[in-house]
Amino acid sequence: MLNLSVISEESQAVAELRSELAQNRLSYFAANEDKAVTEQLSCQTTDLVLVALDGYAHIGELIHNIKQESLVPIIALVTRKAIDNIDYNLPVDDFLISPYDVRELIFRAKRLLNKTRSTNGEVIQSGDLLIDHVKYEVTLSGRVVILTFKEYELLKFLAGNPDRVFTRETLLNSVWGYDYYGGDRTVDVHIRRLRGKIEDSNHTFIETVRNIGYRFREET
Repeated sequence: MLNLSVISEESQAVAELRSELAQNRLSYFAANEDKAVTEQLSCQTTDLVLVALDGYAHIGELIHNIKQESLVPIIALVTRKAIDNIDYNLPVDDFLISPYDVRELIFRAKRLLNKTRSTNGEVIQSGDLLIDHVKYEVTLSGRVVILTFKEYELLKFLAGNPDRVFTRETLLNSVWGYDYYGGDRTVDVHIRRLRGKIEDSNHTFIETVRNIGYRFREET
């Protein structure tokens, strides 16, 4: 049983989606913007969050807040009319375009959950690099690497999303928080320090994508 949370203003398309979810015996919880959505989600057993991008005025801020508080995947619900106005820096995991097909939604949800569970378990391993979520410990070839908290969080975020390119702005929002007002230089400094601690002539994990940002390159 998938437990879904739907964050959206009422519309015919969303009402039909909820009806189809019920018909397919999928559990859903309708989050209410009148209260703190992140608090509501924390009280629910939620596997995945559906957010309508053309809903609330501060939807971008809301999505960032959810990602700060939880590792739950987010699928953005988008109308074809609004698709050209999407902010591609939003930290959503996938998109679903209306009219919404529940079979497609289930497929995308299961794909995301399988990926999330494989990377959000107790460890992330890439070659000789091991990130232990339980111990908050990083080892390279069996040697413990001493990282600051932000270095650890930055590495965990990148390694948990391998091969995906992130802009400096997205990394600031995802690791430092949406309300952080430091500049892009903060990301560059932490990346440089992180590389100095986990990379050598035999290991290269973080790749610079010119004029865009950074990505984590998995080692086998």
